[in-house]
Amino acid sequence: MTYEERLMNVTVLGAAGKMGSGILLLTALEMADLMLKPGNKDKTYVLNAMDLSDEGLAGLMQYLRTQVLKVAEKKTVALRKVYSERRDLIENSDIVNQYINDVLSVVRPTNRLEAAYGSTLIFEAVNENKDLKVKIFKQIEANNDLKPWYFTNTSSVPINILDREADLGGRVLGFHFYNPPAVQKLVELIWTDNTLPEAREFAIEYAKNLGKVVVPSNDFAGFIGNGHFMRDALHGIKVAERLSADMPLPEAIYTVNKVSQDFLIRPMGIFQLIDYVGIDVVRFIMAVMNPFLPNEDLHSDLLDKLFDAGVKGGQNSDGSQKDGFLKYEKGRPVAVIDPATKQYKAFEEFAAANQKIGSTPDGSMIWKSVVRMKDKDDKLAAYYSAMSSMDSLGARLAMEYGKRSNAIGQALVADGVAHNEDDVNTVLLTGFFHAYGPINKYFD
Repeated sequence: MTYEERLMNVTVLGAAGKMGSGILLLTALEMADLMLKPGNKDKTYVLNAMDLSDEGLAGLMQYLRTQVLKVAEKKTVALRKVYSERRDLIENSDIVNQYINDVLSVVRPTNRLEAAYGSTLIFEAVNENKDLKVKIFKQIEANNDLKPWYFTNTSSVPINILDREADLGGRVLGFHFYNPPAVQKLVELIWTDNTLPEAREFAIEYAKNLGKVVVPSNDFAGFIGNGHFMRDALHGIKVAERLSADMPLPEAIYTVNKVSQDFLIRPMGIFQLIDYVGIDVVRFIMAVMNPFLPNEDLHSDLLDKLFDAGVKGGQNSDGSQKDGFLKYEKGRPVAVIDPATKQYKAFEEFAAANQKIGSTPDGSMIWKSVVRMKDKDDKLAAYYSAMSSMDSLGARLAMEYGKRSNAIGQALVADGVAHNEDDVNTVLLTGFFHAYGPINKYFD
């Protein structure tokens, strides 16, 4: 089966979710572009958008229409060539509208899993629950005679387990998009010794056709991205708990969040990042990974406490941030939770904490400016060299944090999760938008 034939009937499971809708959009665009090739105009392309949420499906087509409009407006010149034989499409708006209609014509919204029984490629973006994934795969397998390939968006479940328990015979691999899939450039690809070579080759070609940066990861729970992030997050939580022996816990959370953002030059502090992913999601991923890590304990009582109290973070359906460790107004963090009372304390009340934290070194840098620097490495080396000689709370915590992040990255290579240091750094640079990779000379 050729690349184009494999993409003639595809199903996205969990299509109305945060990740699934992005995967659906990208796949719909790729399938429509194939459909519009001169030799394919008489072929039928079907993309089943399967989700159990009728409410989610109701808004999915409007989401697709809005996003495809943006894509079409950016490539109007190219689309003129695609529709060169259509004399009725005169204005740019005519071409844009036709392309939107063509892309949407591929998509079939459904809340029935039976739609996947005729697919040769299935993208799975359901909950990060191994048993649920296996159950779905087995049901499709029992009713689909086409021996489909399964591309799972799991960020933590080992692929070999899904393969074995669902008896897929090597027709499954990890195709881990980063959030949001339509924007994020990174894709982690995970395969096993049993994965069909042709499925792996197709996955690489598909990812590159989407313009993604492909990083391979070996089949260890959490892979590279969550392998680093979960440990990095747990370090931040433990540091805050340690600091709470000498200061209120809300102040400790504020301190670690500020240091991990401002001093380490990251786009978000660690507690804001946990909120963005979701306290419930982080907690669940740790629980998925933990049984595979006999020498570690990826677990946090503090995450349990907030989850049990209904504080979960994540995003609302319109993309706005839900409150978690931090409270948000217009997308910006403005307060810190007191886990004991579930009340939030405004950032303005932490003036004394800011004095304890201290300032970043002279020549301190903002994340957005650092990522564009041509001489970034030299400036960062000077920045952290100066920080290492400082005795402020912020500087000490930042150097400790950076060294821990470095050690986590190196362990991912030593343990065979990542093929090399560059792959670890690429995941954090591309998938998490860090200004520099965790494995570096700054924290040796």
